[in-house]
Amino acid sequence: MSRLSIETPDRVQTVLDGLHRDMERRISASAYGLCPVDMSLSYLRLCHAQTCGKCVPCRIGLGQLADLIEQVLDRSANLETINIIERTAKVIADSADCAIGYEAAHMVLRGIRGFREDYEEHVLHGRCISALNHPVPCVSACPAHVDVPGYVALVRDGRYEDAVKLIRKDNPFPSSCAYVCEHPCESQCRRRMVDDAINICGLKRFAVDHAQPMAAPPMSEPTGKTVGIIGGGPGGLTAAYYLSLMGHKVTVYEQRPKLGGMLRYGIPDYRLPQDILDKDIDHILTTGINVLTDVSIGKDVSMEDIQKSFDAVYISIGAHNDKKLGLEGEDAINVVSAVELLRGIGEGDVPDFKGKKICIIGGGNVSMDATRTAKRLGAESVTCVYRRRVDDMTALAEEIEEAMAEGCQILPLQAPARIEKDAEGKVAALWTKPQIIGPYGKDGRPKPISADVPEFRIECDYVIVAIGQAIDARPFESIGIKTFHGTIQAEETSSVSEVANVFAGGDAVSGPATVIRAVAAGKVAAANIDAYLGFDHKISCDVEIPASHLSNTPPCGRVNLKSHCTPDCQGNFDLVVEGMSLKEAQQESSRCLRCDHFGFSSFKGGRNTEW
Repeated sequence: MSRLSIETPDRVQTVLDGLHRDMERRISASAYGLCPVDMSLSYLRLCHAQTCGKCVPCRIGLGQLADLIEQVLDRSANLETINIIERTAKVIADSADCAIGYEAAHMVLRGIRGFREDYEEHVLHGRCISALNHPVPCVSACPAHVDVPGYVALVRDGRYEDAVKLIRKDNPFPSSCAYVCEHPCESQCRRRMVDDAINICGLKRFAVDHAQPMAAPPMSEPTGKTVGIIGGGPGGLTAAYYLSLMGHKVTVYEQRPKLGGMLRYGIPDYRLPQDILDKDIDHILTTGINVLTDVSIGKDVSMEDIQKSFDAVYISIGAHNDKKLGLEGEDAINVVSAVELLRGIGEGDVPDFKGKKICIIGGGNVSMDATRTAKRLGAESVTCVYRRRVDDMTALAEEIEEAMAEGCQILPLQAPARIEKDAEGKVAALWTKPQIIGPYGKDGRPKPISADVPEFRIECDYVIVAIGQAIDARPFESIGIKTFHGTIQAEETSSVSEVANVFAGGDAVSGPATVIRAVAAGKVAAANIDAYLGFDHKISCDVEIPASHLSNTPPCGRVNLKSHCTPDCQGNFDLVVEGMSLKEAQQESSRCLRCDHFGFSSFKGGRNTEW
């Protein structure tokens, strides 16, 4: 007779674990526009089901909270009920014995303080004020609102030119985004409820890689209006493209020798080959845009003259200025910014890192670009130092993984302390202060705090700083444009208040952001500049979307793109990520659930065919 036995999960627990995984997928795939009050109630009930029943605040209080919120939803509550919900949640948060109770109450508190107007709308009018202009989750999540299910369906049918044409309705950089987009659309893909998100970005790349060149859409009749665009990056060229299609005469001012902005001067060739970028730019220029390169605003031409010369002006400059560390020894020789390094390489000024030891400071995508570029320039060792954990790095997970696969070291929880110089004033070492992870901050990430251990010395020949970028707004302040912390103050419509005929967007307003957000800002600016000039032009696409397939969609693995990352990459700036094969693209595109034809979107018209 044994006293103990080896425990194994029984059938009930195995099924329950599967249900937990299914619930995790459903929560992570929650689409935009859902009723926040209803979702709060659902989450609260899930939390209440986890209570152990020991303490009254959790066992009884969470149930009372659920009843009160349900009264709000069925219109049996009044405005005082909302105050009772808040007070009850506060009492539970302060008195529950463990996190099962007090975290659930905090969740209700955050909700009632964050969207109280939704509670009031339900009580007073019995409706939700949440609005959703783009009912398809992936379209909602895309900043430019590209018709994702439409072009995925076109890829499935082998109509690659039509797929690219459809993308260009909302994004004139289909090729560039296919290679470097951070694909926020995939985060909301409903296919995650079944297995995993569709590889939307990979399918876009398959389309652009297999599509033949095509002419620009027909342009509207000339309006006689002129628009000046300051900045030839993705945001400025997007606005220029659509405004030109609308019939306006557009002139682009670019500070660098070539167009492309950070796409050309900030992203290495192994991620975005120059010919891919040129394909997008060449198509944009076929609309008749006038381009002036090597023109610096405030030096070669004043902002006042530009404002007077055009009916409207759009400022879309990139964040090309680096931020300083403020550390002892930062003035040492061989301390360079990542932006300066990448821009120099884009202009043909390639440094020689052969046999050198390189330290990169930062945890974003720019730091990963600098890290992997240093490796390709022949560095003996490359170490990326970050003050938080690897999990907290803002760089794409695949970028971090590929950097490590290429032999680069990621050194987390090390805060830069000072830079040591040698007798010649050159970098000798980077000293860091080891950190431990601490309480969560307002940004939703845990803050690092100093560890009680000695400083750490990293011997190196170069220190590359990649802690952020800023714009040079001084030339624009001369005409009364307001700035705050180095960014231009503009409305959501891109208009600059108190300054006639001037609009601004992209990095100039938001600070450093992604390519697709710059494109979205350019699209918004084009629409509102057109309205400001007294017109209402529409951008549309005559591509017919294939009908949905009425077939089952059983769970199927996601096709991921293959990376060819090895430590032996010195001098090799060839593309590292391989596109899909035809069979992979067909399988991946067939996984789409066609949310544009089914579910909530069917009540909202499915898709927006013009803007």
